[in-house]
Amino acid sequence: MSLQVGDRAPDFTLPDQSGTPVTLSERLSGKVVVLYFYPKDNTRGCTAEACSFRDGYESFTDAGAEVIGVSSDTVESHEKFAGRHELPFTLLSDKDRAVRKQYGATTLGVMPGRITYVIDGEGVIRHVFSSMTNIGAHVDDALRVVKELTAA
Repeated sequence: MSLQVGDRAPDFTLPDQSGTPVTLSERLSGKVVVLYFYPKDNTRGCTAEACSFRDGYESFTDAGAEVIGVSSDTVESHEKFAGRHELPFTLLSDKDRAVRKQYGATTLGVMPGRITYVIDGEGVIRHVFSSMTNIGAHVDDALRVVKELTAA
């Protein structure tokens, strides 16, 4: 069961692409976080999605938000993926898929899904978008919601 708008985002700590532990609640602290789950580094759809977030990254940061990507790939895979595509945001390694399970970020209940959550500074989920194919909408919808939240 995936989380819904209005639910509290479960806190977690995972290693980033350099192996440094990242805790969601520490990243929130009054700031909006765009947390997106994707299936796998270096696949066509996931590369397109990451590059779309990269291309819009300045708009997210200008609006006061942080972008964080999560997949079950290793720290080493994330490091290469981020370097190859010049990704300026954090990628987290959820090797055992525990966080993915907490968030219900799966397709058909078993396969890694492509789901984006916009979480406000209080840790409440304000937007959920799930689509394996409409990659551009993940970025566009998230940015629209971030701007709405930070303008208020």
